[in-house]
Amino acid sequence: MLPTAAYIHIPFCRRRCYYCDFPVFVVGDRHNGATSANIQLYVEQLGQEIATQTNYHQPLTTIFFGGGTPSLLTVEQLEQILKLLATKFGIANGAEISMEIDPGTFDLAQIQGYLQAGVNRVSIGVQAFQDNLLTVCGRSHSVADIYAAVELLHQGGVQNWSLDLISGLPQQTMADWEASLKCAIDLNPNHISCYDLIVEAQTPFAKQYKPGDTPLPSDENTAQMYRIAQQTLTAAGYEHYEISNYAKPDYQCRHNLTYWHNLPYYAFGMGAASNLEDRRFTRPRKTQEYYQWISDGCNWQAESTTTTEDRFLETLMLGLRLSRGVSLRSIESEFGIDKLNSLLKCLERYQRSGWVENVDSYLKLTDPEGLLFSNVVLTEIFSQEF
Repeated sequence: MLPTAAYIHIPFCRRRCYYCDFPVFVVGDRHNGATSANIQLYVEQLGQEIATQTNYHQPLTTIFFGGGTPSLLTVEQLEQILKLLATKFGIANGAEISMEIDPGTFDLAQIQGYLQAGVNRVSIGVQAFQDNLLTVCGRSHSVADIYAAVELLHQGGVQNWSLDLISGLPQQTMADWEASLKCAIDLNPNHISCYDLIVEAQTPFAKQYKPGDTPLPSDENTAQMYRIAQQTLTAAGYEHYEISNYAKPDYQCRHNLTYWHNLPYYAFGMGAASNLEDRRFTRPRKTQEYYQWISDGCNWQAESTTTTEDRFLETLMLGLRLSRGVSLRSIESEFGIDKLNSLLKCLERYQRSGWVENVDSYLKLTDPEGLLFSNVVLTEIFSQEF
């Protein structure tokens, strides 16, 4: 299939959160795209990369500005990038154009300008509704900033917006988590993402905490947090459509579904990873190395090729994140009946345990227990020779 999705990485942040291992560049609390020469230079370099990309002649139906903190861009810088994408690839009517934003990094004129430029979906990084937990995470905003930011979204006329939360934070109690879920629901976003903290190597958290040690919640408590999120959000009318994501009807993130359906997509920017023609390529993660790569002409020859076996495993790894699961008919059609039968045999004991089920010819993980223990099921799949 031809790519119709593009991810744009904007690596700038006012601070680096203590759990973050993304490729980011810290500009400080007072800088944004209007006051930072680094941001303007990056936008120009990004344009050069976009210009070198092969055009597969299908207009974009989803664009996602992630980061980092894309709301540090000025409206003019965002418009510059969108115009480059429109000129290079075309942007389909009704395309979903998403943008991550952080509380305290934008004003009303800015959000209105983003909408006028074409953004029609906003994802706001909240993470917690307790000031002490925001401080523990190294976040640059307060709880008061969250409510002020949401008010700006309403004033600006944002119709489609999402909110992010993190469970399993240091010092986070079950009461904190339940309160954050309630606060999120009260704000009435169209979409809520609930991520479980992963203590990544080379992050400040990795230097302070070991998984399973206090003040991190126990594995039992984080599992219970997952169950509580599922129960609370589905009861409030949100569909649990992906392992970490909940949406009101018709508000699933179309861009992220591209990843979970293992479809091709463009990606641009420092550290961004693309998937084109069954070849994956991750750009350099450090600023000067990324700029040098662009100066050298964007060497696409370093891409790795996805084999049939890789694609089979990736299809399962990504598709089983979805509440609907993966189509058994598609598995048989693309990979053959022998692989399908081997897969079903491999998962027999998990079907008996209630973690895996076959519904309307879709293989899926049960909600919440199968999704909660998805790593166990996937480890079993990856250990087999199909």
